[in-house]
Amino acid sequence: MFRATHRGTHENDLLVGGFVSARIATLTDAELDALEEVLELPDVALADWLCGREAIPDEFDSPMLRRIQAAAGR
Repeated sequence: MFRATHRGTHENDLLVGGFVSARIATLTDAELDALEEVLELPDVALADWLCGREAIPDEFDSPMLRRIQAAAGR
């Protein structure tokens, strides 16, 4: 939870942290593993992808990243 809400930019703190805080109690172990992979992504790129400023590159595209992006309204 801490890593999701302390990303380095306020924008990602809200986008990723908001997603995680609303769902943390219901995420499966596999989903938590997928979330860990998202948390390893570069902060600036992650914000661009989540906000739709840039397309998610194929090598980073994942169902979890898409879920967070959808929750952000993109």
